[in-house]
Amino acid sequence: MINGSHVIIYSKDAEADRAFLRDVLELSHVDVGHGWLIFALPPSEIAVHPAEGSGNVELYFMCEDVNRFVGEMTARGMACSDVQDLRWGRLTNLTLPGGGQVGVYEPKHARP
Repeated sequence: MINGSHVIIYSKDAEADRAFLRDVLELSHVDVGHGWLIFALPPSEIAVHPAEGSGNVELYFMCEDVNRFVGEMTARGMACSDVQDLRWGRLTNLTLPGGGQVGVYEPKHARP
């Protein structure tokens, strides 16, 4: 029934964020015309958390070693928050060139 997903990042500097996804994170992509890039994502998972209201969606990238990821991003001039050791994983927040943030974590849970 479902054969994929599509995530949208709204950005004040979409070109810079596209370049970041292409050149820094090295995500494979296709150009669908006029420099509009659509990026492939690695295998993903989805979770539903209880909340007071509905409608919010969050995006997290996953990695095998969050400390190594932070080191690589720092070497490329990208800002990451301090790593938090949480029950479900080790988390940092990566600041995108357009000013938004994306969580990146090393999961402690089994992968589906």
